[in-house]
Amino acid sequence: MAAEFKKRKRTDPEIPTASMADIAFLLLIFFLVTTTIDVDTGIGMVLPPKLEEDVEPPPIKERNVLKILVNEQGFVLLEDLPSSVSLIREEVKKHVLNNGVDLMYSESPNRALISIKTARQTPYNAYIDVLDEVWMAYFEMWDLEARQLGYADYATYLTTLNDDEDAVNQIREKIKAQISIAEPDAQ
Repeated sequence: MAAEFKKRKRTDPEIPTASMADIAFLLLIFFLVTTTIDVDTGIGMVLPPKLEEDVEPPPIKERNVLKILVNEQGFVLLEDLPSSVSLIREEVKKHVLNNGVDLMYSESPNRALISIKTARQTPYNAYIDVLDEVWMAYFEMWDLEARQLGYADYATYLTTLNDDEDAVNQIREKIKAQISIAEPDAQ
């Protein structure tokens, strides 16, 4: 007897795709939850309170103001003289720590004011470089003061302040960072 084979109709193999949408949705949720997105938060600065309309701003002697101007091309003028960004840090330290010795610089650290003026078209990087140099000058002065008080550096001084809730940052009270940021006068 000869074996008779029935021809069966072959079905194509299928991959179940019903749960593919579920898997894709779960992956999407996973990546949305675990991804961090960098957001420019700007420059963190505390602005002084706004003066009332009938109150005049306090008078400031020209001697106590160190003027830094950054123009549209990113060039720096320090006291109306062309300068480079790298010279700002030393000039700020000379100005603030003068204590009335040189008539070209401030009378005392508490009266020293650093005025940074920029044009609207000033490149952002040039402005940030100038502001960084001014802040680095202050950090170096605070660090020097902390070392004179017997601490390893300013960071060590700050950690001891954090341990004492009633402590006041005497270094920042002695050398106040007074920075004025404005647009140049209209001409």
